[in-house]
Amino acid sequence: MKIISISCTSALCFILLFSGCGGKQERSIDQLLEVKGERYAGGVFRLNESEYIKNLFPHNITDAYSYRVAQQIYEGLFKFDVENLDVVNNLCESWEVDENLTRYTFTLKKGVMFHDDPCFENGKGREMTAADVAYCFTRLCTKSQNNQNFATLTEIIKGASKYYEASKSGLSPVFEIEGIKVIDKYRIELSLNEPNALLIVHLARPGCYIYPKEAEEAYGLDMRIHTVGTGPFYLSNVDEDISLILKRNENYHQADQYGNPLPYLNALSITFIKDKKSELFEFRKGNLDMIYRLPTEFIIEILEESISGARGEYSQFDLQRSPEMMTQFISLNHQGKIFSDINVRKAFSFAIDRSKILDFVLNGEGYGPGVHGITPPGYNKYDIEDIAGYSLNIDSAKYFLQLAGYPGGKDFPKLQYFFNTEGERQTHVAVELQKQLKDHLNIDIELISMPFAQLLEKSFKGDYDILRAAWVADFPSPENFLWLFYSKDVAKNPDEASYPNIARYINKNFDRLYDAALKAPSLDEANRLFKLAEQNLMKDAPVIVLWYEEGYRLVQNYVRNFPNNPMQYRDFSNVWFEPKSDGS
Repeated sequence: MKIISISCTSALCFILLFSGCGGKQERSIDQLLEVKGERYAGGVFRLNESEYIKNLFPHNITDAYSYRVAQQIYEGLFKFDVENLDVVNNLCESWEVDENLTRYTFTLKKGVMFHDDPCFENGKGREMTAADVAYCFTRLCTKSQNNQNFATLTEIIKGASKYYEASKSGLSPVFEIEGIKVIDKYRIELSLNEPNALLIVHLARPGCYIYPKEAEEAYGLDMRIHTVGTGPFYLSNVDEDISLILKRNENYHQADQYGNPLPYLNALSITFIKDKKSELFEFRKGNLDMIYRLPTEFIIEILEESISGARGEYSQFDLQRSPEMMTQFISLNHQGKIFSDINVRKAFSFAIDRSKILDFVLNGEGYGPGVHGITPPGYNKYDIEDIAGYSLNIDSAKYFLQLAGYPGGKDFPKLQYFFNTEGERQTHVAVELQKQLKDHLNIDIELISMPFAQLLEKSFKGDYDILRAAWVADFPSPENFLWLFYSKDVAKNPDEASYPNIARYINKNFDRLYDAALKAPSLDEANRLFKLAEQNLMKDAPVIVLWYEEGYRLVQNYVRNFPNNPMQYRDFSNVWFEPKSDGS
């Protein structure tokens, strides 16, 4: 084995994670160690998120920032392959299903240990078993202020809806869920109400991550930032709104194809710099190993210098780009006085020049304008061009506004548009939206920016008329986007939180098609029905789709095994540093 030093001094044990030489942060708290397969173990991967995490508890993960952190700490029975997003085994070693496609038996991997934590006796993590899976799935089907992801399994598992309704009293039901059965220490059986082509996909979602009962009993709501999982890293340090440090799980159950224990990295360091220009500056100085989303004003320069043969500053980095399973849109509150009128919704939808926003405000940082449905491109056997959406048509916009009783914008109330800045990116978009609505409809909107967590709360409570929103897939199916408009998830009381249907949209025909798709015997039939549901949805103009994202990432040239994908699904357990690439 060969040891490669990347430190400033030999007193490595005293160097903090982010101490530097001459102002440059260290890549490692230790030395890189060459292991089998010409790979290297060690190092600290440093990255930034533009918004702070809201909640890391699996049943309460509702945003992409929290999801990207939590997926390094927790695991489910299945996970997604970072190369192609196929569902692969994780905590599940094998599984089988009966001939009726309604009874699944899962055999768990043996020897999987929970992270060491004070919630356990002597602080030592114990082995994960089928009882833990049953506990987590039962809790996922329980009404709780700490559970926003209950819909993941509640409508699928036999008896889960009955259990959920019984739990609304605040007490634990006196019966168990019929469709969840522990067979023995390493086997669990799930019985479904009817066949569900997406069950295995759902079991890879964050709501189905496995955690120990001891942790929830010890920490309760504090599991927002007090995590105990089985993943490759554990949460070591939390500095609210500033940084997180995730350290290597020495007892992780996975190894690579050469037998090397995973993960390779010693730690992940996550900062929360909101300004994208400052983030890019830190990346250029070598203080970050990746930057996701680029400052709008630098995109053209970065693209030009990343062309093969270019010799500019950015040519030394790896530019990764791909269409993303993410849609940027404006949410319209259907229970409000303004947007309960379909004519107002259509007027706004026709008044927006999406191509101008994408080409000139964002300098092309996106896959395409949102002129189809809510589902972005990239899904297998689901062509979004079959969905008719909206594009700029000022005559139609004025016509529908007149039908709504506001000819020429006369007497239209002034609206407040709520948004988070996302490193100033959304500020630029908001200013352009404000201008277009004034120019095209003679409507005034007041721009109000706020922290992301505050924006989420406002959206859940329905405390808005018009609000910036976005959705990134946490599993690769159009269901993930259409779920946002399923009316069974709308709070009956206007004062209650509504998630994920923050638009509080209700349409029986959409629900009928969506339900039929969920019960379809095959993915092809499910997609056909989802497409019908989505076309029905867009006729109602429940939201204003702005653009479909394209993921831009700049990565330092020594980072290895870190593929980009349409979900921004990241698995740092397989990432390693190549010291030769930067002259170490």
